[in-house]
Amino acid sequence: MTNPPGFLALDLGAESGRAMLGQISDGLVTLTEIHRFQNLPVRLPDGLHWDTPRLWSDIKDGICLAGRQVGGALVSVGVDTWGVDFGLLDRDGVLIGIPYHYRDSRTDGMYEEVFARMPREEVFAQTGIQFLILNTLYQLMSMVVRRSPAMDIAHTLLMTPDLFNYWLCGSKVSEFSIATTSQCFDTARNEWAWPMLERLGIPTHIFPEVVPSGTVLGHLSPWLAEELGLDKVAVVAPACHDTGSAVAGIPAANREYAWISSGTWSIVGAELPAPVINPQVLAYNLTNEGGYGPSTRFCRNVMGLWLVQQCRRTWAQQGQEHSYQELTELAAQAAPLQRIIDPDRSEFMKPGDMPARVREYCRRTGQSLPETKGEVVRCILEGIALRYRWIIERLEEVLGHRLDPIHIVGGGTKNQLLSQMAADALGRQVITGPIEATALGNVIVQAIATGHLGSLADGREVVRRSFPVNTFEPGDRSAWDDAYGRFLDLLQQTEA
Repeated sequence: MTNPPGFLALDLGAESGRAMLGQISDGLVTLTEIHRFQNLPVRLPDGLHWDTPRLWSDIKDGICLAGRQVGGALVSVGVDTWGVDFGLLDRDGVLIGIPYHYRDSRTDGMYEEVFARMPREEVFAQTGIQFLILNTLYQLMSMVVRRSPAMDIAHTLLMTPDLFNYWLCGSKVSEFSIATTSQCFDTARNEWAWPMLERLGIPTHIFPEVVPSGTVLGHLSPWLAEELGLDKVAVVAPACHDTGSAVAGIPAANREYAWISSGTWSIVGAELPAPVINPQVLAYNLTNEGGYGPSTRFCRNVMGLWLVQQCRRTWAQQGQEHSYQELTELAAQAAPLQRIIDPDRSEFMKPGDMPARVREYCRRTGQSLPETKGEVVRCILEGIALRYRWIIERLEEVLGHRLDPIHIVGGGTKNQLLSQMAADALGRQVITGPIEATALGNVIVQAIATGHLGSLADGREVVRRSFPVNTFEPGDRSAWDDAYGRFLDLLQQTEA
């Protein structure tokens, strides 16, 4: 039997990566995990880095294994990753150093450095992007302030998936969705924010051409095709930001829905035809990131399950191993809404003893301390759900219409307790799934780019037919309304 056409999604998250083979046949899409690998940061004397050479090796292994499975039916490969991080190439195309991790401390104090040169309002007017200290803009500013030697020899900046695409096929370009995460891109003008970059002293010559999501960049370079035993495999830039691919994979049937991509980060947003840039959006620190179409992901980041991941790691270091499922079960047994945290506080950003930080936050805000693991995890999950409500209310206020239903996709949908909390906190229906929306969106865009699907609407219809979803209905809202009032009071208290 002939293999149906295969599209390999190379989906790299902040904790792990996967090579996922998508195959489309008879109006259905199947996904097969070909290779899974860890993505662990490496701390060196100069800071926190990604293990980029290791990731490249795993990407090649994934492509090789996919080629063996489907042979000549492997049509294309596409890479998506987290946002904001980058590599610098010299004039010969050689990587300068090991790329830094966005949680590295080199961006500390960079808000002040940027705003001393250019007011916050002007930065937002040129970029339309949420202010996060981890953004590419502040990483570059730290290099300018410290007069990094790398800046003197840098010839090209490539965001993380763009770097892997360059190694795959030799194309030195940046894909639209990943470029917009940098806070160096003018989303309204659809070009790099040249006036801002010049004013901040960031070299403009390092920024490459930006291409639309779904661009066929070329084919595997001859040396790589020979190494992997493959021939004529196209390299497609899907929505190279993983959230962009996740949104492309949402099986939504209407346009006025809200989406949450849930994982290490949660990103909460709406899908729009164009960016919204005004003082109200700035005040709420919302963001306008690019998507397939082109479209705008009008959204805001939430710290997400990162806090639970760090709790689990801390407890493991103390000799107390727990699976995520076990921690969720402990949280389900804990009393609800006893204490409130804001997961987006800066003290929760960096790696470390997260249970201790959660307790300290509760102590500082005059609340009872969570003593058990279940109590710690429960107050984190409840805080995430309450932050979801705050963001969706802000989005609706700006847009002037209700967002309904709420689609949640990604690995975080495995946590059904959080999904039910979201429905309860928001007071509306929550639809979860597919878990692998990012890989599916990546595959769909590859299939469109190579002529195997006609449009994004066709791709979403294929996803709807191929994967079941779960529906969560809201319960009694009174306790959650009370908790949300306390959450709002807490925001005023801690932001004062």
